[in-house]
Amino acid sequence: MAQIIKIYEDKPNESAIAKVVKVLKEGGLVIYPTDTVYGLGCDITNSRALEKIAKIKGVKLEKANFSFICHDLSNLSDYVKQIDTSTFKILKRALPGPYTFILPGNNSLPKEFKKKTTVGIRVPDNSIALEIVRQLGNPIVSTSIRDEDEVIEYTTDPELIFEKWQNLVDLVIDGGYGDNIGSTIIDLSGDEPIVIREGKGSLDIL
Repeated sequence: MAQIIKIYEDKPNESAIAKVVKVLKEGGLVIYPTDTVYGLGCDITNSRALEKIAKIKGVKLEKANFSFICHDLSNLSDYVKQIDTSTFKILKRALPGPYTFILPGNNSLPKEFKKKTTVGIRVPDNSIALEIVRQLGNPIVSTSIRDEDEVIEYTTDPELIFEKWQNLVDLVIDGGYGDNIGSTIIDLSGDEPIVIREGKGSLDIL
């Protein structure tokens, strides 16, 4: 059964973050806050954990559209082909922020994602999420917590999230109420930006 721990966004507790990182390094699944909705994440380098998330979401891992949560843009070159100046300027304007950018993947993608030509990159404006990734030393693979009730597409209350997910994950972070609007998804893998989904992030950055 999962644990739930309280972490405050304005001053994330170092030892609490270290506890989260330990769970991730051991192949655990963590539910954590972002600048939009709560996310379900695992260490990008752990194959077993990636399989677990895919199974929970009911998708084949190689076909799954998971996001890579990065601490900043310095992680990009690990997984993304070289991008042009105009694309980089959009990223600089928007991040950290409530956006998912689809970018062309390179040959260094984890083996589970080798067949994918693109990758979704997130740098959320949330100090808890960013601190976890920073301490972990590599991105986490993430997907949103969706609610079966279509009226509330995303569960926002950490206590309710814990009740629902406690037998599926290892740790739930209570970082306060989440938002119920997802990130804005923009495809930057082609010649022109394409808005896939308008969410919380404004389109003024384009």
